[in-house]
Amino acid sequence: MKKKLGFILLLFANQAIVAQKTITLVDCEGQFLKNNLTLLAAHYNIDEAKALTIQAKIWDNPSFNTDLNVYNPENNKYFDIGTNGQKAFGIQQIIYMGGKKHNGIQLAKTNEKIAELQFNDLLRTLKLQLRTSFFTIYFNSKNLENSEKQIAHIQELVNSYNVQTQKGNIALKELVRLQSLFLNLKNDRNEILNSSIEEQANLRLLLGETGNIVPLVTDADINKYSKNNNFDVKSLEELALANRPDYLQNQKNIEANEWNIKLQKSLAIPDVTLGTSFDQRGSAFRNQVGGSIGIPLPLWNNNKGNIKLSKYILEQSKAEKQNATMQLQTEIYSSYSKWFEAAKNYNELRPKMVADFETVYNGILENFQKRNISLLEFTDFMESYNLAAVQMNELKKKVVLSGEELNNTINKDLF
Repeated sequence: MKKKLGFILLLFANQAIVAQKTITLVDCEGQFLKNNLTLLAAHYNIDEAKALTIQAKIWDNPSFNTDLNVYNPENNKYFDIGTNGQKAFGIQQIIYMGGKKHNGIQLAKTNEKIAELQFNDLLRTLKLQLRTSFFTIYFNSKNLENSEKQIAHIQELVNSYNVQTQKGNIALKELVRLQSLFLNLKNDRNEILNSSIEEQANLRLLLGETGNIVPLVTDADINKYSKNNNFDVKSLEELALANRPDYLQNQKNIEANEWNIKLQKSLAIPDVTLGTSFDQRGSAFRNQVGGSIGIPLPLWNNNKGNIKLSKYILEQSKAEKQNATMQLQTEIYSSYSKWFEAAKNYNELRPKMVADFETVYNGILENFQKRNISLLEFTDFMESYNLAAVQMNELKKKVVLSGEELNNTINKDLF
């Protein structure tokens, strides 16, 4: 029975190992670009726009018509279409005037560029989600390591105090205080774990992955976000205006609307229909070959309504671009300010400070086990230590995530 139980536990352990995947950010993004279903689906929008551009370049097919005799009353003959019968053929081709074809093609090409920019903006948004989840999982894992270390130590103390309390060597209130500290640590751990579960679900969806992701992050990966780069808001604005696909889309919308106005105006110009025909006996003389030209008379419809509508849409797109510029400037200032403050706080966190915390923690734990300090002093320190450990980790997390937010705002990797 023990061997069977051991085999089952080993099987589950192996499955747990297989279900996890350790991966760097670079490899993570590579898998994301390859497997993300949202991106793959959105890319078809570009293909659709390209197909419409191809269609806009194609001329309408010529039309063919024929007139065949069904009954000849002179000869009492059906379908008399031979040498002495009657038949007529004609072919016509519409010729677009006023630049309709050119304007339609240019509008389709501009819409194709808009589709590409929409795809790039989706990529920008999903990339931020990916990196946010990736680093959040990493820093949560560091908080979990710290919590689990403390929980293990407190669990040992609770077990020891429980025995001593039953023997009457230690007051029950001291055991209760230790148990309260233990429960607080467990609750903190559960909150971190729940956050990690949510981020894992998001990251798996982005990557098309079934197992959990274990981020592989080095100190260099974190420290690069706190470099004292000589950024200024003006230069960041220039970068954003040149790189943000959602902002560039506003400019392309204006261009598309300008082409639409040209197209609507050209639609008011009549098209010409050219044709040629053959008539065996129905015309003034036998076997007549003729030519034809047709043009609609622009008496009632000059497309005024659509021209006016397209002008209003153009003015609307110009106003939207102005608003987008103001929003982008505000967004840049906000993102830069958050990153600057986070980097400043992170740079004030000296490596020795972290080592000092660990040294004091080990010293306090050892002295409490030797009964050199009181339970009240010990629990107060543990609560303070846990809070400080989390806050130090949060400083690192904030500088990384605020740096990624700034990258996303500019749509360029600044770090």
